[in-house]
Amino acid sequence: MEALLYKPIDRVTRSTLVLHDLLKHTPVDHPDYPLLQDALRISQNFLSSINEDIDPRRTAVTTPKGETRQLVRDGFLVELSENSRKLRHLFLFTDLLLCAKLKKATVGKHQQYDCKWYIPLADLVFPSLEESEPIPQLHATPDHEIEEMKAKISVLKSEIQKEKKAKGSSRTIERLKKKMFEYESWLLLFSPTIPFRIHNKNGKSYLFLLSSDYERSEWREAIQKLQKKDLQAFALSSLELQFLTGTCLKLRTVHNMPIISNKDDDESSGLYGFLHVIVHSAKGFDHSANLYCTLEVDSFGYFVSKAKTRVFRDTTEPEWNEEFEIELEGSQYLRILCYEKCYDKSKLNKDNNEIVDKIMGKGQIQLDPQAVQSKNWHVDVIEMNGIKVEFSMKFSSRDMSLKRTPSKKQTGVFGVKISVVTKRERSKVPYIVRQCIEEVEKRGIEEVGIYRISGVATDIQALKAAFDANSKDILMMLSDMDINAIAGTLKLYFRELPEPLLTDKLYLAFMEGIALSDPAARENCMMHLLRSLPDPNLMTFLFLLQHLKRVAEKEPLNKMSLHNLATVFGPTLLRPSEVESKGHTNLASDIWSHDVMAQVQVLLYYLQHPPISFSELKRNTLYYSTDV
Repeated sequence: MEALLYKPIDRVTRSTLVLHDLLKHTPVDHPDYPLLQDALRISQNFLSSINEDIDPRRTAVTTPKGETRQLVRDGFLVELSENSRKLRHLFLFTDLLLCAKLKKATVGKHQQYDCKWYIPLADLVFPSLEESEPIPQLHATPDHEIEEMKAKISVLKSEIQKEKKAKGSSRTIERLKKKMFEYESWLLLFSPTIPFRIHNKNGKSYLFLLSSDYERSEWREAIQKLQKKDLQAFALSSLELQFLTGTCLKLRTVHNMPIISNKDDDESSGLYGFLHVIVHSAKGFDHSANLYCTLEVDSFGYFVSKAKTRVFRDTTEPEWNEEFEIELEGSQYLRILCYEKCYDKSKLNKDNNEIVDKIMGKGQIQLDPQAVQSKNWHVDVIEMNGIKVEFSMKFSSRDMSLKRTPSKKQTGVFGVKISVVTKRERSKVPYIVRQCIEEVEKRGIEEVGIYRISGVATDIQALKAAFDANSKDILMMLSDMDINAIAGTLKLYFRELPEPLLTDKLYLAFMEGIALSDPAARENCMMHLLRSLPDPNLMTFLFLLQHLKRVAEKEPLNKMSLHNLATVFGPTLLRPSEVESKGHTNLASDIWSHDVMAQVQVLLYYLQHPPISFSELKRNTLYYSTDV
């Protein structure tokens, strides 16, 4: 009966395919061309009206053979195809995985999908570590290009907001939105790096690049759950495939690419500032294991890993009680992933040469601005696969977190002028800087994300107190402390200086110097500015500079390039003190404003420069004006 009922639709579907082919081979100036267009439009409208009644979440697709097929999951993913990145819409049905491309909508036509490939779930396998082949050599997008694109998006966002406030022309706003869509689409395509590989038993392999381990795990789990059922291998006819691809438009649950410009104006633009998170404990494990958690937040449409707890060994009830400070860039969600640490060197992932740890559970919560924007800690529990993780969080705006507040006591080192500290210590470079750098170089220079991954806030505060008190136990504490906490202490020291290391007085000159287009003029200006720094500031800056260069030499291991390091340290070393900043407003785009990008560029200039020696700088008496 179902097959008979399907026949009229089958006839129209066939006619539609034929009309498509006829239009392809008919010249535009042929008298039949407009008639064929009308016939195709009528056919498509008929098929579309049938699909209108389909509830995407409740109704299954019924194939000509009478099989019931439901859409389980769909989303936009980046596929690595023919050595280039392609944006695809992936559809997971109860018995197959279909990869499609959304065709550009033309005037007068409905959106359509073009099927690129499909795999019956009975034929789909995930390659084991031993079987997996290395990723083909892919031209990785340089960090600075990613950061520059974020800056451009933020500037456009600000311009759109200004136009709306000034009630500017809708044409201008649309033009800005179109440009922002282009930039965000580029970022969506070129930012993911985490490999997700699937195989067809027949030998064909497909590779996607994702931005988050969370996302990879979700796709893998959803497929494996469906594969537990008794599935049969099959092949779809071209007609069946055409019909199935046609239904994707109505069945899909993800309609737009995950980018800001696709959202309605009244939707939340997310939080900008710092999220303080304490990961307390976890329960619900059925066996003792070495356990740790990672924290992810969304940024510019994709998720980024921001923090990692220490590994709690051989336990079913880990108690970390570790606090982290996470920078938010328009973030709306916090994800927590709980892993079992694997120390087996044979389990190396050939895609990124890292040991694969097992995800024990994962969960996501929405960051409600009202709930987190209070001075009190907000305690919460996230449930994931039977595991419960308890954590607390609170939010602070950027202007509160980034204030340079001088210390009331001049006996410590935090919040005290660098000249006062070096004079008291009778040293050229503050003791805290030397000791933290020495420890990082001793055991943290190969640590993935060193200086980018947040250290535990309570450990950083303990080190801060010890350095301020000039404790005798400092060296013992440093050798026992997690390396990310030591890196965090060094960053905090520079952030809390009452004025930036490169001084308030020279800030504008640095901003103007880096903007010079003539290379010789820029070189003269940037070197002259270094000579203009007070000796303790200059010695400390050069000492830090050489250290950061040594960290970047280990980039294949620690994933920290010169640009990454400049992004972390640039604003810390240059951002003016509160008095000098003249009450900058806390705009959403402040994080990626022109000022911040220029601060990054200044440090990057010196990091990319051949070695600079203090004695040579001082010996050189050629002075150039910094007026631009």
